[in-house]
Amino acid sequence: MSLKYSNKINKIRTIALSLIFAGMIIMYIGLLFKNYEWVMVLFMFLGLIAIALSTVIYFWIGMLSTRAIQVVCPECEKPTKVLGRVDACMHCKQPLTLDRNLEGKEFDEKYNSKKYWKEQEKTND
Repeated sequence: MSLKYSNKINKIRTIALSLIFAGMIIMYIGLLFKNYEWVMVLFMFLGLIAIALSTVIYFWIGMLSTRAIQVVCPECEKPTKVLGRVDACMHCKQPLTLDRNLEGKEFDEKYNSKKYWKEQEKTND
């Protein structure tokens, strides 16, 4: 079984979409407690919070998406956005990097971590 790579922007959008559905399900569960108003209101409020959090996440990823570097994937030749040092193509899941030092190395999302690069600097010194 090969590794499945996913684009960071798509991962975050999936989380936001799942929060919307989770919020709606929580609200429907609240409807089961019509006889207990305070429980119903609590579930409605929790569902509303999940949907509001989803809206905030969508706004945040939209702002990140405008600053992402757009490149053409060498595999599928479609434009895609890259966040960080390494990312995957939005269309064909091909691992991509903008860092020349990482070309040819195995794809690993730890390359996006500042902690990883600080540890590398310490070991090189």
